[in-house]
Amino acid sequence: MKNNVITARIPEVFAPLLTSCCRIKLYYGGRGGGKSYAFADSLLIKGRMSKLLIACLREVQDSIKDSVYRLLCERISFYHLIDYDIQENKIINRITGSEFIFKGLRDTDIQKIKSLEGVDIAWIEEGQSISQKSWDILAPTIRKDGSEIWISMNRENENDPLWVMLAAHPDERTFVAKVNYYDNPFCPEELKLQAEKCQRERPDDYLHIWLGQPRKSSSAQLICPAMVRRAFEPKNILSVSPLIIGLDIARFGDDRTVFCLRQGRVCHKFITLTHYDTVSIADYCQSLIRDYKPTRVFLDSGGIGAGVYDILVSRGLRRTVRAVNFGSRAIADDRYYNRRAEMWDNAREWLASDLEVQLPQDEDLLKELCSVNKSYDNKGRLLLENKDEIKKRLGCSPDLADAFVLTFAEPVCEQSPPPAVCSIEKLFSDNTDTGKW
Repeated sequence: MKNNVITARIPEVFAPLLTSCCRIKLYYGGRGGGKSYAFADSLLIKGRMSKLLIACLREVQDSIKDSVYRLLCERISFYHLIDYDIQENKIINRITGSEFIFKGLRDTDIQKIKSLEGVDIAWIEEGQSISQKSWDILAPTIRKDGSEIWISMNRENENDPLWVMLAAHPDERTFVAKVNYYDNPFCPEELKLQAEKCQRERPDDYLHIWLGQPRKSSSAQLICPAMVRRAFEPKNILSVSPLIIGLDIARFGDDRTVFCLRQGRVCHKFITLTHYDTVSIADYCQSLIRDYKPTRVFLDSGGIGAGVYDILVSRGLRRTVRAVNFGSRAIADDRYYNRRAEMWDNAREWLASDLEVQLPQDEDLLKELCSVNKSYDNKGRLLLENKDEIKKRLGCSPDLADAFVLTFAEPVCEQSPPPAVCSIEKLFSDNTDTGKW
């Protein structure tokens, strides 16, 4: 099969994939635009022309079946490209030596991501799911002269990190194009009929699903992005309130253990740990109590959290540490379905306050805080959607947000002199990677 036969199947709008020398090529739009097919076909052509290392990336990839591996295999079969050798976890061109590899960016071993520095082209599929943290690691890693990063995405929210960082105000090295089903001459007639039906019956859904517009803030959303963005803006707030620590403890392999340190209207910072056992988490928590002398530490007692709590109590920290069960009865039981709904709503009220509040600027935090939808039970009490649904939508557990809302578990009155000023200032001056303590 000659390359020009494959090129003829690539809509003209995607020609820059093969011709442009831009460092970043970002295509976005709705369903039926043919982005994935065009990217796969273009990469197969380029892999036949010269030896390339091509990395196919996603935010989360638990197995090869979560990647574009299957799509590439289907296109190789469709075009009868016998020069490609399909192996168990990679694809190699036997003539040029080009190689396709597949990885998730939210990788437990960050060195696996940093090992991509020899990549010629990185294809990021479902770019709307990429976190700022993943991009900050990946962008400087793809450093080879002439290397490119291709991004295909269906926008989800106004604040999708890659959109904000790359597409909202693209520089001269970034090419951005919108492609919808009507731009794709190969769009199946059935998809066009579905789009037209959606336009007639569900116009708002049509704008998002078929025209690629981000979803509007929903009335079901507990916390809106504007609240969080306002809290991100730098302010000069001096607080003498008690220091509170929220501790959300990892339950599963990919989850993170997160400490949130908040003092009144200022949330100072987050500390993230991965792959820490019960004793190590307790040791780290004890060191924070020793260094910063918080008035209270609220920790999630679900899963292994109960074990961490027991260890800390056995070490004489009962006065400082409180175990919180997200599913337990709310303090204001007439207003909230459970403790989780109560804490999240307390956090929302903090963000919505007329008084200025401060959060560390973190796009992952914004995404997590705005991920929760609300409803009400038959008693009119606030009820939040299941955490598994949120995790499915985000691609990860909202650990940063949960640690933050834990600082609102219950009212805290100052019971001793406030921490020394130098102790609080240390929160700002400590630039060490505390997550690797």
